[in-house]
Amino acid sequence: MRKRFVFAQEDRPGTAWATRFAAGRDEARRWYLGQGLAEPPSAAECRAAVRQHMPELLAEYDRACALVGADDLAHRILSHYRPPPLAHGCSQAVWLGPGGPALVRNYDFALEIVSDRFELTRWFGRRVIAKAQRPWGGVIDGMNEDGLVASLTYGGSKAQGLGFSILLMLRYVLETCRQVDEAIEALLRIPVALSQNVTLLDRTGAYATLYLGPGRSPAVTTARVCTNHQETPDPAIHADSIRRHHVLETALAHPATTLESLTARLLQPPLLARRKASATVYTAVYRPAEGRVEYLWPGTRRSQSFERFEAGAHVEDYGALADPAGNAAAS
Repeated sequence: MRKRFVFAQEDRPGTAWATRFAAGRDEARRWYLGQGLAEPPSAAECRAAVRQHMPELLAEYDRACALVGADDLAHRILSHYRPPPLAHGCSQAVWLGPGGPALVRNYDFALEIVSDRFELTRWFGRRVIAKAQRPWGGVIDGMNEDGLVASLTYGGSKAQGLGFSILLMLRYVLETCRQVDEAIEALLRIPVALSQNVTLLDRTGAYATLYLGPGRSPAVTTARVCTNHQETPDPAIHADSIRRHHVLETALAHPATTLESLTARLLQPPLLARRKASATVYTAVYRPAEGRVEYLWPGTRRSQSFERFEAGAHVEDYGALADPAGNAAAS
């Protein structure tokens, strides 16, 4: 399977964004409504939730709603309030040795659903480099020019509550926070809809991994490795996550490990996944002290920074992906 990615600068969502949203509205509708879920909150309730919990984003939210016009469902979708449950992979680690601090991560998800955009934005004057996702403002991982990095993984539980998509919550902290302690404070007070983990790092080397989810108290930890479980994994459910966690922990503990060798390990199984349902979409290495990030695919490295962000495209051939039974699907 082949997928094309773009690297683009777009200070704020405008008419070009509105055109992209219109083209992808059906997929966004399927994402937001999910399957078998109750009717989502009204557009007015969604806006009130944004205003209450992330008021700094309200003006941009209203602007996005104006761009899509009188479309009640679209306004609810854009709020990221009460998203459907989605499970995905992901492995990430904090590196504090030579060449650091750095956050290294793999993002695993269904290729046909992941957006194609890596972006440099400037919503409020603060520049943010991020992997964009869903359908307005969403961030899978990213870094702001103050040197704060935020990256997510699925938390491993099917719990669902009335809260926000973590994608918009990461946008919020990158737009409003300068360092890890500020980001922690923000993430602890915003209700999250699903089980999620977030790893934070800033240019000073301060870091934290947060375990978030509905129906549980949030936990702030100093874990340097994070995959797809929280404090007490169930081996019957989280076997793959436990295995990937162990590989990264072992790599970090080895005295011969370097940032380059740790990154290379992410490009190999079992950290590198080639499953149809959840392939490793890309690898990222965030270096906040340098204001630089590298996006990697096997054999390809694209470096972007606040000083030099280069627009362009990359087409990745993922080859034949395995179906759930382990059989190779057509590429």
